[in-house]
Amino acid sequence: ERGSIRGCAMRRAPMNSRKKPKAAIAILTASVILSLLANVIAPYAPNYMNSDVIGQAPSMRHIFGTDNMGRDLLSLILYGGRASLIIGTLSAMLSTFIASVYGTLSGMSNRHIDNLMMKATDLCMSIPNILLIIVLQAVWGRATYSSLALIIGITSWMQMSKVIRSEVRRLRKSEFVLAAELYGGGFWYVLRRHLFPNYFSSIMFMAVSNIGSAIIAESTLSFMGLGLPISEISWGSLMSLSQDALLSDQWWMIIIPGCVLISVLVSITEIGEYVRERNTSRHSNI
Repeated sequence: ERGSIRGCAMRRAPMNSRKKPKAAIAILTASVILSLLANVIAPYAPNYMNSDVIGQAPSMRHIFGTDNMGRDLLSLILYGGRASLIIGTLSAMLSTFIASVYGTLSGMSNRHIDNLMMKATDLCMSIPNILLIIVLQAVWGRATYSSLALIIGITSWMQMSKVIRSEVRRLRKSEFVLAAELYGGGFWYVLRRHLFPNYFSSIMFMAVSNIGSAIIAESTLSFMGLGLPISEISWGSLMSLSQDALLSDQWWMIIIPGCVLISVLVSITEIGEYVRERNTSRHSNI
């Protein structure tokens, strides 16, 4: 009897061995809190320039050093994190919304419409995502928080929509969905009350990963000169200064912002993978 109980407990145990990424959660939480409190914590205003300390290495007065305009790097990182995280979060929310609606429509449509919508999605995915972002941003003109979030969001929903479409195809034959449609439940009602709550956990890791992808896209645009203007600080715009830093041996302008950006991106990836494996394990044990 004891052996059977132990065997049953082993069968119910989660399949994944990944532990909760406490370090990643701590790093991401600290980054969010410090960025939101930048105006309280930052020792200097982000655009404050001091000609006496231009290109100064890390010191007691400027812990992370200064840039080639005499701005405090620690302050720039704190304020820049606010911009990058806002853009990443807003674009991820937008892409998740578009993917949910499009994937659900495709999954609930007949075979011909479903095939047409999926072929359109494959066509969009055949174009490099960063190329679409660059073209749309060039057409838009001056970059702002809202324009970057909008452009990145409307170009990063395709893969998620295919996952949602597969989940909807699986759920559409469920009794609770059929009952809701039988009693006159419309598309938005079924999506809000029955489909979205059931497939959201399955695509949560993709929504989290999209935040990291959006931060990378914003950094790439800034590095190419298509991102936020110089008056708007972000982690991407800080990385764009690395070209000048390489010529002037200002290593702190490359290493410190790079380490901060990489740490946040790795933390987001770790959390996303943990969410994915946890969801997969839960479904496999049902």
